[in-house]
Amino acid sequence: MTIIEDAPVDGDAADALTIGRRVRQLRVARGMTLDDLASAVSRAPSQLSMIETGKREPKLTLLQAIARALGTTIDALLEAEPLDERATLEIAVERAMKGPTFQSLGIEPFRIGKAVPDEVLRTVLRLQGEVERLNDERSATPEEARRANVELRHLMRRQDNYFPELEDHAQRILAAVDHPGGPLTQRTASEIAAHLGFSLHYVSDLPQSTRSVADIRHGRLYLSSTVPHRGDSRTPVLQALASRILGHAEPRSYAEFLRQRVETNYLVGAMMVPEAHAAAALQEAKSRRALSIEDLRDAYSVSYETAAHRFTNLATRHLDFPVHFLKVHESGTITKAYENDDVNFPADRFGSIEGQLCCRKWTSRVVFDIPDKFNPYYQYTDTGNGTYWCTARVEASSEGSHSVSVGVRFDDTKWFIGRETTNRGVSRHSVEVCCRRPPEDLESQWRDQAWPNVRTPRTLLATLPTGAFPGVDTTDLYEFLEAHAPE
Repeated sequence: MTIIEDAPVDGDAADALTIGRRVRQLRVARGMTLDDLASAVSRAPSQLSMIETGKREPKLTLLQAIARALGTTIDALLEAEPLDERATLEIAVERAMKGPTFQSLGIEPFRIGKAVPDEVLRTVLRLQGEVERLNDERSATPEEARRANVELRHLMRRQDNYFPELEDHAQRILAAVDHPGGPLTQRTASEIAAHLGFSLHYVSDLPQSTRSVADIRHGRLYLSSTVPHRGDSRTPVLQALASRILGHAEPRSYAEFLRQRVETNYLVGAMMVPEAHAAAALQEAKSRRALSIEDLRDAYSVSYETAAHRFTNLATRHLDFPVHFLKVHESGTITKAYENDDVNFPADRFGSIEGQLCCRKWTSRVVFDIPDKFNPYYQYTDTGNGTYWCTARVEASSEGSHSVSVGVRFDDTKWFIGRETTNRGVSRHSVEVCCRRPPEDLESQWRDQAWPNVRTPRTLLATLPTGAFPGVDTTDLYEFLEAHAPE
């Protein structure tokens, strides 16, 4: 290989800042002044000063001459690691001064002289880190949250909401505790915790901003001693363990936080409704044209929402047809959505469905007005994209009632219980006058005579996360762990 003698030094091993600091430290250690070294290599002191401060990248011939003058080798000058802590601090601050944070604040780079104490340099770096953290928090705006939701939904659509790596995780964990299939018991959930090295501790003072707390240092998992009404004691255990199973690290962005939450919920569903067992049951029900979300719910002792979610995971992969899923608050706001069947849900200019008003004619809204809350509600709805059939049910939660619905195209209705329904609707939610505007006579009578005091949905505030774990009071968290840690 031919070496071009005048070429700049390759920065793969060390950059100009590191090389410059190493030259200066070796020069000072040898008792040489900048003029002494400049004379030894036949260069101007100002030229060497720019090399030592990292403002100029030395050429190979000059670096060889400097190495000879300092009684060392060129390899020693090119080592990536700086010589001492002071050099490390100076390099870090100089890099920070060249970065976007200093530039955005209008802070001019300054010379780091020998008289600048190490603690000052550490303080500058800590301040830079805090500014960047605050910028990261502010960047998690509603717009970013909506974009993250849209990107995640697109990923789910491309995958048909089926993630084989998460199914594999669930299968390995269930096999490790010899789970035979079928409903997963509370005892099995405890065995999974033990398999992962955690003991369960039910406490009455769990921090208000958490559903569970894992003490990784001591292998303790803290859960609330009070199970909410209609709650499932298995779910918080499995949700707390899912992040450990998946090896999640502290999320660096809202998009990563959202992805981790979706992965956690998916894994919990895959453990509570195991793929091999459930897929066979669903295929058998399809052969009888008797698919039912209620039957899936009852077979695995899970909530209707969990059964509906799990059905969307398995339907396209194992039953060969696309589906859609909606969760709608009683106010009409869509809080969760998934589709790969071309159903046309309302969306904002970012393509986000969550937070939009569901059409009043859609099954997910109509079901709120049905007096019979015991049996599922079925409806065919004609849309600009064709006719869809949905099954829906209303469930209560701490934030009010929600409807949960699963739907398919008309041609795939033949596989489901409830296909004989005579309930029909017409939705044109892609057209504003369908339901997003009131009837003309009502609007003309009341538009200038009404002024509502808006109740801000909590879901809107939830799209403004702060910190790595949005909404968690870390002081409460750490004080709780300190109080409960074993002596």
